[in-house]
Amino acid sequence: MQVTERNTKGRILDAAERLFARDGFHATSLRNITREASVNLAAVNYHFGSKEALISEVISRRMVPINRMRMGRLRAVMAESVNQQARPDVSEILSVFFRPTLVFLETSSQAKEFVTIIGRAMPEPDDTVRNILIGHLEPVFRYLLEILCFALPHVPYRVLYWRLQFALGAFSHVMRTARDPIFMPDDLKPEEDIGSIIDVLIPFLTAGMEEAVE
Repeated sequence: MQVTERNTKGRILDAAERLFARDGFHATSLRNITREASVNLAAVNYHFGSKEALISEVISRRMVPINRMRMGRLRAVMAESVNQQARPDVSEILSVFFRPTLVFLETSSQAKEFVTIIGRAMPEPDDTVRNILIGHLEPVFRYLLEILCFALPHVPYRVLYWRLQFALGAFSHVMRTARDPIFMPDDLKPEEDIGSIIDVLIPFLTAGMEEAVE
């Protein structure tokens, strides 16, 4: 792909990400995106073909590197556990899963827009965006659950599944509200470093994961 084509495609993706975050997938038309990106409709059709393919690419360009980092680190944790003939540390498992998102939030100028798109995807009645997101998350989720089962043999599989769902929900909430927290007392102020919030969250989630079932 030539430089001009890459630049055009990048402008379309950036514009789509901003508008999908601001207005939602269904309220954003391809013409809105072409206007925002200063390109013609033919350029969008050439690079993507449809709005569904465009939102898929918007999500893929963020999720693929995040999940690649997650899987690499999770496999490293598992390999180290096997080498040491010991069960992996739950806190480390959760940390290597959640922190790649933190890296993205700290290094991407459009992180807020992408987090908003993800936040919009779950409650929307249409499954288009949610199914794309699930397609990216499901393989990593299954591997994460597998490692947690190995690390916590005393916790039933069904219970671990739901605890992991709760953990993902807590993390998603933190990512959406970290910069503008709700119900914050007047004598507190938002954290400037999201990493400090993760440092509080990981021990909280770890305790919930490790709790014995009576």
